[in-house]
Amino acid sequence: MTDQRVLLSTSQLCKEYDVRGRAPVVAVDNVSLELRSGETLAVVGESGSGKTTLARMMLGLLPPTSGRVEVGGRDVFRLPAAELRALRRDLQVVLQDPFSSMNPRLRVVDIVAEPLVTHEPQLRGRRGRAEREAQVAELLTAVGLEANVASRYPHEFSGGQRQRISIARALALRPEVIVLDEPTSALDVSVQAQVLDLLSSLQREFHLSYVFVSHNLAVVRKLADRVAVMRAGAVVETGPVATVFDSPSDPYTRALLDAVLEPDPRRARRRRTLDVA
Repeated sequence: MTDQRVLLSTSQLCKEYDVRGRAPVVAVDNVSLELRSGETLAVVGESGSGKTTLARMMLGLLPPTSGRVEVGGRDVFRLPAAELRALRRDLQVVLQDPFSSMNPRLRVVDIVAEPLVTHEPQLRGRRGRAEREAQVAELLTAVGLEANVASRYPHEFSGGQRQRISIARALALRPEVIVLDEPTSALDVSVQAQVLDLLSSLQREFHLSYVFVSHNLAVVRKLADRVAVMRAGAVVETGPVATVFDSPSDPYTRALLDAVLEPDPRRARRRRTLDVA
């Protein structure tokens, strides 16, 4: 990667929830991370580790208790509403369950076009219909679907196809950063592999940077450049995927890796050696 710009960063980010009669629950604890241009940063950890809360704060959907989230050097939570709206062009999301993020009464053409209608006034209404539909057809083709599916409804598709539609919608404004929150966990293994290959090819074609939230370490090894391991809201280890996975320094990271069946005998032997050491 020649372009090493920091596109998204968190600085000492914390999120606490008040609980009546008890001490606050700390969901995210002093997390500082950077996402650079063209890379995939994975955030891993078991359920309840704070991954999704962190992702929602990165997206500006959940205000932090303290700390900063910066996109392009701008503090997301200090921007005026108009500037935050404009920032959405550069920061999009793909969720775990695509069906829940789609209006079942809308056709695919309208679902994928939602960001275009919101941010591009010239594409609204009847006057912009032809150009809007042309762009949607291009996006559907880019994610491996036929353009003619635009007239269908979400319930007519499989889970993998719906996730492709979600990815098309996320690409509509040509963002720099996409936050992927468990995008393949609801899919079967063969479809997972197809979606991961698609994400890799789209990253190259559209010059994307990903924050990839996942509990699936095998998927992370395939897709990510760097990884941050979260436990109880805090990042306990971060670094290049190969370094963290092959030579973990934190006991929690080792425990996560030990819970995964390792198909490569050489890596399995190396892991056992590290555990003995």
